[in-house]
Formats: sequence, structure tokens, C-alpha cells
Amino acid sequence: MFGIGIPELLIILVIVLVIFGANKLPEIGSGMGRAIKNFKKATSEPEEIDVTPKSDTKDTTDKKD
Repeated sequence: MFGIGIPELLIILVIVLVIFGANKLPEIGSGMGRAIKNFKKATSEPEEIDVTPKSDTKDTTDKKD
């Protein structure tokens, strides 16, 4: 039905080269890689966040009389 073959990918690559230029492509690629990495990390983390308070250890040396 809808498949992206080699000719379509080449056309997309040429359009991206014209729009952004060859100097920007490494920055765009690294940004996309970081975004995918962060997305995968976020989906694999546990759903709940632990919000229980830590034990109350009050420091009484800071109080002035």
C-alpha cells in the first residue's frame, strides 16, 4: 500500500539538503538521536514516582537563642 523505497528516500534526502544545508545535517542527526534515546529512556522508566518524605533529621545547631 504505502511503502518508502530507495527513490523516495533519495528525494527526501535531497529536499533536506536543500533546506538545511550540508553543514547542519550532523547537528540535526545528533539531535534526533538524542530525542529518540530520551524517548526510549522515558518509556522504560517506572510509571510511578516515589514521593514519600525522607526521615526528619533536624539539625538543632543552627538555632540561635
